[in-house]
Amino acid sequence: MRREGRSNPALTFYGDDFTGSTDALEALASNGVASVLFLEMPDAARLKEFSHAAAIGVAGESRSRSPEWMSAHLPGIFKKLRALKAPICQYKVCSTFDSGPRVGSIGRALEIGKEVFGAGFVPIVPAAPQLKRYVIFSHLFAGDEEGIHRIDRHPAMSRHPVTPMTESDLRLHLAKQTSSGLKSLDMLALSSLDPDSHLDAILEQNPAGVIFDGASRETMRRAAEMIWKRRAEACFVVGSSGFTHGLAVHWRTAGLLKMTDDFSNPGPVDRLIVIAGSLSGATERQIQWAAANGFEGIPINASTLSDSRCAEAARAALFKTALRRLESGKSVVLYCTRGPDRANVPIDRNLLGIQMGKLLHELLTASGVKRAIIAGGDTASHAGRELGAYALTMLAPMAPGAPLCKAHMTGGNSRPLELVFKGGQIGPKDFFGAVLAGKCG
Repeated sequence: MRREGRSNPALTFYGDDFTGSTDALEALASNGVASVLFLEMPDAARLKEFSHAAAIGVAGESRSRSPEWMSAHLPGIFKKLRALKAPICQYKVCSTFDSGPRVGSIGRALEIGKEVFGAGFVPIVPAAPQLKRYVIFSHLFAGDEEGIHRIDRHPAMSRHPVTPMTESDLRLHLAKQTSSGLKSLDMLALSSLDPDSHLDAILEQNPAGVIFDGASRETMRRAAEMIWKRRAEACFVVGSSGFTHGLAVHWRTAGLLKMTDDFSNPGPVDRLIVIAGSLSGATERQIQWAAANGFEGIPINASTLSDSRCAEAARAALFKTALRRLESGKSVVLYCTRGPDRANVPIDRNLLGIQMGKLLHELLTASGVKRAIIAGGDTASHAGRELGAYALTMLAPMAPGAPLCKAHMTGGNSRPLELVFKGGQIGPKDFFGAVLAGKCG
């Protein structure tokens, strides 16, 4: 989908972390919607540069922030997005919905968005079937290599180090984050012959938000179609990339705007840098695969790199080791360890992410490597800002939720840079090798 001239975009979105933001970018671009993801709120000149884009996103960091931070920052961001006059603005959340009353509160973001956009109600669309994330009677399920798990029994998300998911009923989960009244449109209603009548009945109760079930691409398309038809009152949506996919498919099916698909095989690169803050099982398996297939693994002591007293020296030592491996022709994976330091010492996650971003920037500059992966949502949000890019556009799909992107660099820097922001749970075990080889997923 492209927009001509200076007409308004069809969709704006704010991603609550970087990996989720590129997930939404992929959902749109892979369906032919011309899209751009800015790493900061763009000014008029940046917007003009991408005037063809039908979808405009901003990569954020609210997933790792407090409700007080959201109250201070999100109203201004949402007002700037509202000024772009898109029919819908999406607050893009992870389909695992991990959040809490004190960190990454989706409930607080919902309250702010409803007020700023003047929404009659806020659709809440967490499911993402393309990522094996399903919502049935408001209960969230997520899949991995071992099968489908209720989210509060998921081997990784139930033990997330910052926002563990201990409740699968999203009505109860959100009730801990907001006092706003919430209702749900369940699978039976969504799959009925007249789902709109069911939604009408729910809206007569004047809820602040409505949770939509979703377990297939068709249910996501149907939910998105219903929301698009009500966009005058449902102008602010809390949703995963499942909603983004569903909306793009609805646009394509309905022939609403011109679509374009112009992806080509990116091809291999000689070396790859991976920097991983995620401790998920999926990322751990990817690190193990890489170490067994020619990558050089370099452990990061997270407690040392996040300690302001010794972070600079720790980063310098890591840089020296990694650069030596890169200059010998090796690809490298720098990863945070699970050792006792990580388990028992408080970690300044903001500083850790910043230091990892600086380390990656220094390695890219010194080595000439042009392709990199940042693994882990919190890591990506903080590290991504250190790389000197102002926007991303999608180059090619790699694995669902983790596209290869072109970085548009600041300050006239023409150095080519290709990036993947990968969530902890995303990708098969050989994902790093696939990105090195440029094999589209």
